Amino acid sequence: MSVANVLRGEASLVLDGVERIFRPTFAALVAAEGEIGPLFAAVERAAAGHLKLDELVALLWHTLSPDSGPLTREKFADAIVEVGLAVVTPVLKTLLTQVLQGR
Repeated sequence: MSVANVLRGEASLVLDGVERIFRPTFAALVAAEGEIGPLFAAVERAAAGHLKLDELVALLWHTLSPDSGPLTREKFADAIVEVGLAVVTPVLKTLLTQVLQGR
């Protein structure tokens, strides 16, 4: 399994006992945007504390590296809730920073 490359804007999080890598590739961000709407608006909602849980899960799901091992979206969402928002927030911050700043 690969390790998150912070220079590429990647982040990692242990879910279900496995380190999961999140890669904000163009394709992943386009897929997320297709589901949750414009990413800049999502950044604004997050900054205002109005990002919904399903939006958070969608952004993380679409940026989840396929190298991170098999996981259904339902199990993924449950694992996000299990670890809690305090643990997930740094990953979200990394991904949203990538959206705003790029590489």
